[in-house]
Amino acid sequence: MEQKAIRTSVDLPRDLHRRLHEAAARKGCSARKLILAGIERAVAEPEPPRPPRRLNLDTPLVPPAGRRITLTNEQAYELAEFP
Repeated sequence: MEQKAIRTSVDLPRDLHRRLHEAAARKGCSARKLILAGIERAVAEPEPPRPPRRLNLDTPLVPPAGRRITLTNEQAYELAEFP
């Protein structure tokens, strides 16, 4: 093991541990080598692009359907019945 290595432990489910050692045997390498390769792959994955910071509300998310009605607040209050 390298001098600059750090020892760590991880609890694995029995089935995963068994499959890890079977895969290592099929590939002709150690389980440690498979684990390190998997970690290297996970760390090397590019980060997904960041979403835009704010939602753009200039265009409607759902296009309007049907006839457009234009009412002012005053017209709406005249049509509404209040007790």
